[in-house]
Amino acid sequence: MSQTAGDETGPRNSWQEFHDLEAPIYDDFDYTRNTVYEVEFLIEELGLSAGASILDVGCGTGRHAIELARRGYAVTGIDFSEGMLARAKEKARAAGVQVKWVHADATQVPLAREFDAAVCLCEGAFGLLGSADDPFGQPLAILRNVHRALKPGGKCLFTVLNGCAAIRRHSQEDVDEDRFDVLTLVKVFDFPPREGLAPIRIRERSFAPTELTLLFRLAGLPVIHMWGGTAGSWNRKKLNLDEIEIMVVAEKCDKRDTLLLG
Repeated sequence: MSQTAGDETGPRNSWQEFHDLEAPIYDDFDYTRNTVYEVEFLIEELGLSAGASILDVGCGTGRHAIELARRGYAVTGIDFSEGMLARAKEKARAAGVQVKWVHADATQVPLAREFDAAVCLCEGAFGLLGSADDPFGQPLAILRNVHRALKPGGKCLFTVLNGCAAIRRHSQEDVDEDRFDVLTLVKVFDFPPREGLAPIRIRERSFAPTELTLLFRLAGLPVIHMWGGTAGSWNRKKLNLDEIEIMVVAEKCDKRDTLLLG
């Protein structure tokens, strides 16, 4: 994967292939319809001041990055899908806005610049596992990179797959047949990126609320809020067990020993 600011890429994983092929239709999905509301939610929840710098991890086709740039924010979008980034660049040109696009793996890209805030939405990169990715190391690496990229006191907002719902939707047969690993909350399945294309084998990680609290703490990002965060219906309510996604709001803290011990 990329070791620099997006110029070099290594072996592709199945998610890269999936998103390259999905890019032309991604913005047609119903859950992409509420971008303006979601951006207003981000501005309020992250306390963004005029002209703030924002890192969008797993930016996809840039729907949030472009809307933030339209409002005067300095946005950098990272994604390892060339197809998604190509679509994002087209949309940014059409909107007449400037966004810095970085083709890179969010677990490895070093960012010299400090950001006022960071987002990773609709999973983005968090828990989208390649065949060799560690189910705990991959999300933790992303969180540590976000921590390094943020200014002191900077906030981040993630929406990630809800492990409670994943457990409730799978059967013991799924566990026995290795379609769902109850120890890591990893689902393995074949899914076509769009109609008419062959299915691609992918690994997808869900998260329990308690482990999210620990993962964010380990990265120096203590959790401030945890709510329901399903795309298209963001809210500040208690998590519904069957909700697709969890929203996590956290803030950078460098006192990791204090966080872990108390």
